[in-house]
Amino acid sequence: MDYVQFRNRTATLSIRKDPVMTIVTSRRNLLEGSVGLLAASALAGATAAAAATPADEVAAIPELAPQWKKLDLAGILRKRAAFVSVSQNNSLYRPWGAQAAERHWERGSLPATVKAANAARKAANFVSFSWVGYAVFRESYPQSEFDKVQYETWVEGLDFSPEKKKADNELVDELRALVRPGDLEFNELALQTAFVGTQLLLELSRKRIEVIVLTGIHTDWCIEGNARAARDNGYLPIVIGDATGTQKPEQLAPALQRINNFFAPVISSDTFVKLLSQAA
Repeated sequence: MDYVQFRNRTATLSIRKDPVMTIVTSRRNLLEGSVGLLAASALAGATAAAAATPADEVAAIPELAPQWKKLDLAGILRKRAAFVSVSQNNSLYRPWGAQAAERHWERGSLPATVKAANAARKAANFVSFSWVGYAVFRESYPQSEFDKVQYETWVEGLDFSPEKKKADNELVDELRALVRPGDLEFNELALQTAFVGTQLLLELSRKRIEVIVLTGIHTDWCIEGNARAARDNGYLPIVIGDATGTQKPEQLAPALQRINNFFAPVISSDTFVKLLSQAA
């Protein structure tokens, strides 16, 4: 029989391989010291997701930090702006995806992103839209020694054909329907930001962008990384908190709190829509 071996710190298990149900441990799990695939990852993911609802994600959004309360956010959102969605691909939103254990299709980030993107489309000052993929299959990526072992570990035990790897990183259909001619679609190439090695900075510069609105997954990885990079490059990032998600639901509130405290205002999709109406 064809078996896949799963390891954690206390046990080694072998289970029969099912190509439909095989899933990769999230790249976020590796930060917590996990190596390879976890035998209980699907069950853990399902249990965690069952406790999360869109209302819970809105509730995780913190009160604006004192410094952001001094801003006229409606006025900020009148400036030339870019909408940037990160890592909102089939890998995370489809049951057959490589990161399906997190079950983000049962949470609220996707409908909140649709709401925010549609509102941005109606605002004349949003002149740039980027849909940024994040591939977990990175055999052909430039790699340091750290990158090589990390990227290999993300996909250990997965038997994805080249066609399935491509599909895994494709923009989820609900957002694909929102893509328009002139939008950018590209992959992050660095570990946690689209500001390195991609066309993003050139796009922002040529279109004289000042404000960047961020949605996507994962909040404590690519969203925080891009918010930090945006600040360091002189931009004004705003994070739509309920349009993001973490590996585990309980990680969302502290991640949003950290971003809000230090790097960027965190608001809800409803607040974003309201601020845009005020800006208009």
